[in-house]
Amino acid sequence: MTSFLSENGAFENWMRTACDVVEEDLARKHERMKKSSFLFLRATFFRWAHLVKSRAPEILDLPSPLSVGDTHVENFGTWRDAEMRLVWGVNDHDDAALIPYASDLVRLTASVRLAEFDLSNREAAAAILGGYETGLRAAGPTLLDERERWLRDYVGVSDEERASFWEEIDGCPAAEPPEEAQSALLGGLPRGAKPERFARRTKGGGSLGRPRFVLVANWRGGRIVREAKAILTSGWDWANGRTNAPNYLEEIVNASTRAPDPFLTFGHGFLVRRLSADTRKVERDADFDAKLDAKLLRAMGSEIGSIHAHSFELRDEILADLDGRDAEWLHELGKLLSEGVEADFEEWKAFQG
Repeated sequence: MTSFLSENGAFENWMRTACDVVEEDLARKHERMKKSSFLFLRATFFRWAHLVKSRAPEILDLPSPLSVGDTHVENFGTWRDAEMRLVWGVNDHDDAALIPYASDLVRLTASVRLAEFDLSNREAAAAILGGYETGLRAAGPTLLDERERWLRDYVGVSDEERASFWEEIDGCPAAEPPEEAQSALLGGLPRGAKPERFARRTKGGGSLGRPRFVLVANWRGGRIVREAKAILTSGWDWANGRTNAPNYLEEIVNASTRAPDPFLTFGHGFLVRRLSADTRKVERDADFDAKLDAKLLRAMGSEIGSIHAHSFELRDEILADLDGRDAEWLHELGKLLSEGVEADFEEWKAFQG
């Protein structure tokens, strides 16, 4: 298998042909990648396909539904749907593609192992696999206003976090986005909104380096925010030589088994979404780490199953394949792929010094 350094260089060179890479943000990404194997995992989905090929090639023959791709414990968050219901689920779909179903499960399992939670790795695998089958059989969005109120304990936003959100937005440096990004951002505003300023935003793990802009506007007595992020081909397709493959973002966001965010739109090569304190990715902190348990991991597994169930013609094939598998299968695959990630991580740390 090609060394990580070589593949990372090839991926970043390709990125430079596909968008106007923000080199300063790419340098930040490099720094983050050497801090922990978990952050390294988040930043390197393009490498995942090659790890699967080299360490678990049997995965490649499994049914391939529309999948998240870059699954991990920090790729979940909240938004409001067209009925203003609070929804929880996967909220970053940059690497959506048609991928063997086990990949999403193994990557989520590996992320738990690499993040070093108190929960045992076997318990984590059992919870994820059990939730996944439930999501396949009873697909649907996770609605926090009705059926899944218990999740509010994991995603609630404090007054301090609301203040921090606006501090972050106010701290974004002023910028003049390219015409395409400006058009996308302005097109996402409600009628009568008055634009105040454009700015550049640095955020994310694997997407660091892509152009990302925000527009702050005033509307009906208060400020609102829109963000535009450049859309690229999924890292899975890139790794398999399909460098110009279409992105599946729009299909996965609006999948039949989900309650989509009506403020999430696509145009001019950018994804545009509304930003607010309670429309957010739930990232790790000390409180989150203490709360992560089997119940939350079952919910994460169920969300993945529900997304895969959108590929309805494959659901029975996936369920039939699962009949011959158990949590130990997922646990061992998670361990195997984690070891590959850690080997790449050590190579990267040695190179960075």
